[in-house]
Amino acid sequence: MKTDTIFYTLLQNLPSVLFEVLEKSPTLASHYEFSSVEIKELARRIDGLFLPKPEYPQDPIYFVEVQFQSDDNLYWRLITEAFVYLNQYKPEKSWQAVVLWANRDIDVGIPLAYQTSLAAGQIHVVYLDELVGTSSSIGLGIIKLVVSPEDKAIQEARSLINLVKTADAENGRDLLELVERMLVYKFSSYTRQELEAMFGLTEWQQTRFYQEVKEETKLEIIPKLLSEGLTVEQIARIFELDIEVVKQAIKNESK
Repeated sequence: MKTDTIFYTLLQNLPSVLFEVLEKSPTLASHYEFSSVEIKELARRIDGLFLPKPEYPQDPIYFVEVQFQSDDNLYWRLITEAFVYLNQYKPEKSWQAVVLWANRDIDVGIPLAYQTSLAAGQIHVVYLDELVGTSSSIGLGIIKLVVSPEDKAIQEARSLINLVKTADAENGRDLLELVERMLVYKFSSYTRQELEAMFGLTEWQQTRFYQEVKEETKLEIIPKLLSEGLTVEQIARIFELDIEVVKQAIKNESK
C-alpha cells in the first residue's frame, strides 16, 4: 500500500492527528468532516479535505497533502486545487493548506509566488520525522512508526501497542485495527504469524481488518487447490466458504 494512502487512512480514522501535528487541540477534530471532493475543472479529486461542520462556521477549511518523495510541482498543484475548489463550491469560509512531508530533505521549497501566504500562516509545512512528544499520542505514535527506519520502528510499534491497550474500551478495538494496518504496511516482508510473535498480538485476530485479510488469503489459495485436483465443493468445505464465493474467486482468477 502506498504511504500516502496509509496516511489518508490515518486521517480518516483518527482526524485528531492533523490538529496534533499543527500543535492545536485534538478536540478540534470534532468540528470537522474529513472527505474526498471532486474538482470538475481539473478532472480529479482532493483526497485530504477537512470541512468544518455547519455548527462551526468560524473554522477554516484545511487542504491536506501528504508527500513521501520530492515533487517540484507540489505547492503549485496544491494551491491551484485549493483555488479551483473555492471557485467551484464558493464556501463562505477561510482556508489553510497543510503539507505533511516525510522529511525536510525532500521539501522542494515554497515558490516565491506563495511566500506571502506562508508568512500569513495560510500555508503550514510539517516534517513528520521531526515531530516530538509522540509518546502519549496514538496518532503521532502511528506517524512515528511509519517514518522510522525498521530497526527503530520495532520499538516504536511495541510502545504504540502498549499505548493502544490502555485506551478506553469503546475505541480500543478500532485503534488496534488502525495500528494493525500500519504494522502490516511497515513490516510487509514479515508473515502475520511473525508479527504476532514480534509484538505479542492476540486480540487483532478479532478485528475486522484481520478477518478481511484472512478471507483474502483464502481466496488467493483457491486456484492453487483447484489445480491440485480439489473440487469446488471440497475447497468450500475446507475454508468454510459459500460455494458461490469459491466459484467467484475462480472466475476472477481466470480473468
